[in-house]
Amino acid sequence: MMFSTACSSLRLLIVAKNGMLEPWLERKGIPDATQILVYFAVAKLGDPPIDGKTDTDPDGLTAACGKWAPAVAARLHSAGLSCKVLGPAEFQKPMLEKLIWICAFNLVGARHPGATVGIVEKDYADEVTALIKELADAASTAKGVSFDSGIESRLCAYARSVAHFPTALKEFEWRNGWFYELTKKATASGLKDPCPLHTSWLKELKAI
Repeated sequence: MMFSTACSSLRLLIVAKNGMLEPWLERKGIPDATQILVYFAVAKLGDPPIDGKTDTDPDGLTAACGKWAPAVAARLHSAGLSCKVLGPAEFQKPMLEKLIWICAFNLVGARHPGATVGIVEKDYADEVTALIKELADAASTAKGVSFDSGIESRLCAYARSVAHFPTALKEFEWRNGWFYELTKKATASGLKDPCPLHTSWLKELKAI
């Protein structure tokens, strides 16, 4: 998602992200664009937003990075929502964790038609935690990032906070497609697939 606002001759671009947008931002020549990592949600039109506060992260998970991050945080705070302001290096870890969350929960949910995020967390915990670990290892190697311990617990805690959300394998290019690109690059070089479980389940669902 992208939001832009104009004020006289000044035009601002703010990217609200739920996937891996770094390659696209680089291609467009705007790698330093202000970004918001959204951890709040609205179940349906008219409902109040659900803030991204969990039992493992009670201060909230939403974060912003870039020139206009303080302004973004101030707007969200005025609406009663949490938002941290992070530097580019700090932003990498939570950004990748959200990507892993989206990819893991939606892929496992797609294997079990009708499963919500909460059902995946409750009934298919073994599947989703195994996939989270695999994707975290792959992302860590690809981006040179060391995740804090307990990533599986943190992502499952967020799932519980939005348990009613449906699951679906969608926006492939921006989500699971990033991990599949890591697979293709590795195997094309004669290396081991860094995401074998992910690849197997994508094939099972005929997504690749």
